Amino acid sequence: MNQRIPALDNLRGLVMVLMTLDHTRDFFSNAHFDPTDLDKTSPALFMTRWITHFCAAVFVFLAGTSAYLWATKRGPDAPLGEFLVKRGLLLVVLVATVEAFAWNFRADLRQLDAGVLWAIGWSMIALAGLVKLPLAWVAAFGGTMVATHNLFDGIKPEHLGGFGPWWAVLHTGDDIDFDAGWKLNPYYPLIPWIGVMALGYGFGRLIGRPGWQSGRRLAGLGTALILGFVALRYSNLYGDPKPWQSYPDPAFTLLSFINCHKYPPSLLYLLMTLGPALLFLAASSGRLLPILPVFGKTPLFYYLIHLYLIHGLAVLIAYWTDGPVAAIAGGGIWRKDLPVDYGYGLPGVYAIWLLVLLMLYPVCRWFEAFKAARPDWRWLRYL
Repeated sequence: MNQRIPALDNLRGLVMVLMTLDHTRDFFSNAHFDPTDLDKTSPALFMTRWITHFCAAVFVFLAGTSAYLWATKRGPDAPLGEFLVKRGLLLVVLVATVEAFAWNFRADLRQLDAGVLWAIGWSMIALAGLVKLPLAWVAAFGGTMVATHNLFDGIKPEHLGGFGPWWAVLHTGDDIDFDAGWKLNPYYPLIPWIGVMALGYGFGRLIGRPGWQSGRRLAGLGTALILGFVALRYSNLYGDPKPWQSYPDPAFTLLSFINCHKYPPSLLYLLMTLGPALLFLAASSGRLLPILPVFGKTPLFYYLIHLYLIHGLAVLIAYWTDGPVAAIAGGGIWRKDLPVDYGYGLPGVYAIWLLVLLMLYPVCRWFEAFKAARPDWRWLRYL
């Protein structure tokens, strides 16, 4: 396969646009609480947060798909394992350096927030070992991990003694305190993200076949995942640590139904997000949509610069409006010293989000052209 698949760039670009909305809300919203808290939120605020749930699941899944397509394009002797290890280690280093500074604008990086790049990096390193197995085994491993990991939700780090911190990194995401002020917050634990990437790797074979790029089979698979989510969620038997509840307001009952656990992602969370993602692939199959592919072809570059842009804008606007510059520079709306009256309503958040996208578009177009013009710079392929 020598050509990119347009639908994948469309989908990747879409989730990056949604991710930007989420991070814009992080720094500019006047709602200083979890938008998925049904005792505090509004339907509009909840949905503004909920639609961004697709981002992490799609990022990790498509990373596995891209790995398969990368190896297919280069033939049976492609050094896929080596590529995955190098790229995975690069992502982990970026998490601890470039990304960490983007969130906090401070030189003291002893507190490491291990988010989506952390999960992708370590999942790539795990996939480097898995790809030595037959493809069917890799997909079966991923499916088993995704389907069964909620069986272990009741196991907490404190139950496991010295293995507790490792279990936090693998599954629960609890903070880990080290000596001298060092702290790791692995809120993207590696189980089941490794499984999601393994499933994406197996999906690479399907999407590489002409019959699957037509849209009908993609739509069928996406619909099956959504129906599986609805049936399993309605039963309240398995798949998410927090059952849905009925509310006097039917709208909030619906919000409770789709309010699935993200850290770590439950089985239902993954069905709920990957199913519609496959439907979008089917709908956009065979054609490039406006704007989205530019973002979808420059994912890591986009991710890093969008954090600096949003955070920098938040500091500048706080300065111009006599706002809490120090608190915003130090981390955004989750800071405990942030004034209660700081921030903007959803119309303001959406307006700033659109401004950020307008600013990012020409930069990403330039980087895409620069990358295409320098195929001899092999290190660029890691970006």
